[in-house]
Amino acid sequence: MDWYFKVLRNYIGFSGRARRKEFWMFILVNLVLTVVLTILDKMLGLRIAKEEGLLATIYGLLIFLPYWAVQFRRLHDTDRSAWWLLLIFIPIVGWLIILAFNCQNGTPGENKYGSDPKAMDARLVSE
Repeated sequence: MDWYFKVLRNYIGFSGRARRKEFWMFILVNLVLTVVLTILDKMLGLRIAKEEGLLATIYGLLIFLPYWAVQFRRLHDTDRSAWWLLLIFIPIVGWLIILAFNCQNGTPGENKYGSDPKAMDARLVSE
């Protein structure tokens, strides 16, 4: 849960780097919360459109900016510009490429986007 709150605290931080663990833990918590809110929407009958639940939609709007910020930082960790996200507009192939980038290990050491967050986390643990 700390990784989730770390992303939320840095919700407008589009610069720097984000580890795989930070990105994927954020995605996992988002998935769980979205499922729970969708179930609550169905149980309470909260709908704003055909199948759009009110709580899940509000949550999606609130999490929109932090998601894109962590996605930018994740690409920076692999030494790629956030311009690579334009691949999302290519159905299936673009999505798979972005997924592959998100699954790759970050660049070891410092790159043009900042210092290695994995090394920084290791130093904090050892202290």
